[in-house]
Amino acid sequence: MSTGDEQPRVVIRDKRRIDPTTGAVRTPAGPPPAGVRPGTDLPGEQMSEHDTPVADQPATAPSGDGAPAGDLAQQLAERTEDLQRVTAEYANYRRRIDRDRSAVVDQAAERFATQLFPIVDDIERARDHGDLTGAFKLVADRILGLLDGLGVEAFGVAGDPFDPSLHEAVMHDTSADVDVPTATTVLRQGYRRGDRVLRTAMVAVTEPESPAAAPQPQDGDDAGQAAG
Repeated sequence: MSTGDEQPRVVIRDKRRIDPTTGAVRTPAGPPPAGVRPGTDLPGEQMSEHDTPVADQPATAPSGDGAPAGDLAQQLAERTEDLQRVTAEYANYRRRIDRDRSAVVDQAAERFATQLFPIVDDIERARDHGDLTGAFKLVADRILGLLDGLGVEAFGVAGDPFDPSLHEAVMHDTSADVDVPTATTVLRQGYRRGDRVLRTAMVAVTEPESPAAAPQPQDGDDAGQAAG
């Protein structure tokens, strides 16, 4: 092979000052360049006379770490107040949701019970006539059990004192046997669920023949009025 066919050899010189394997500072081979004292950095890397060594520079606190204690306490108080406000709002939200859910359940139960009242009236009439027997009685007991499961109870018994908030008076008479207006006959039972009246009882009211006389003023009161 002729020498003209030889390829030029590529030479790579590693000029890194730090050995990538050992991490030690390399000592440059040969004499230092002119104007550079032994043991000093190369030109362009020398420290200027106005530079301050890193060890002599004052340490700078990271951002936020040097905040005064008063500012930190104020920020902590603000975050605590925000957390308390959010917690209170969430508690109010939960109570409102629970209250609305309970109201929806109560309304559905009362609406369903109201639809059963005409059927219950027929059952009560059949009971009064002695027709509540056999399979009809089984169905009636199941329907009445539904009302019990919903917490609905009947009210309205002959002899109860008349209460306009519970009774609907459709008949009136008088008698010397009563001292106050009394529901003597129940024509239709009333129903309530807890403190809420779902249907008033339809009754006949008997009132006393001689209403209680108004109390007469005593002699001392008459004398006082005359003197006035």
